[in-house]
Amino acid sequence: MSEARKAVVLLSGGLDSTTILAIARAQGFACHAMSFRYGQRHVVELELARRVAGALGASEHIVVDIDLRQFGGSSLTADVAVPKGRAMAQMEHGIPSTYVPARNTVFLSLALAWAETLGAQDIFIGVNALDYSGYPDCRPEYIQAYERMANLATRAGVQGQQRLSIHTPLIELSKAQIIARGLELGVDYAWTSSCYDPTPEGRPCGQCDSCLLRAKGFAEAGVQDPLLRRFD
Repeated sequence: MSEARKAVVLLSGGLDSTTILAIARAQGFACHAMSFRYGQRHVVELELARRVAGALGASEHIVVDIDLRQFGGSSLTADVAVPKGRAMAQMEHGIPSTYVPARNTVFLSLALAWAETLGAQDIFIGVNALDYSGYPDCRPEYIQAYERMANLATRAGVQGQQRLSIHTPLIELSKAQIIARGLELGVDYAWTSSCYDPTPEGRPCGQCDSCLLRAKGFAEAGVQDPLLRRFD
């Protein structure tokens, strides 16, 4: 029996990245999950990422420490209020303060380094270009450009030992479609966190962009969000 192909899966503990891990596992990959403690105010997501990695059978789960609070520039990494109560129309225009400068570039660079040492040719990331808040590093053209660069940037790529692929199976799905796919794969969304400004115990604020997009997704999927039952 041949050994499963290895993949690095970026896992935040959120709804999208949890679904990505389930998809990668369903495709037969041996998943090496990578999370980041980067100074985010919603650090509670890391405990959920640990739980999710175990529940979905990740081969390995690591948490990498990076202090992006040194730079600030985002309401997730600086003492700046997270936007609350924005209408969907507002989310469709401009880049919000929750954008963390170069975050996906930093994360993908570390995922690339781990993939090369593992001998893995596949990275999974849960970016989405439909129900998202306007982040420039979630667009298809960004992922395509990064993949081209990645295959020029490593010894394995230059020597022809590795042809890296960045998988983005959620990039053209609505939040409702993502939820439906995850439920098909047995994901328990009660143990995911989407909120940008949760309480210390993880209760979502219900008003940040991410909470509102999550609520919209579950409503359109016709399913109650099981996370809410944890705090009833």
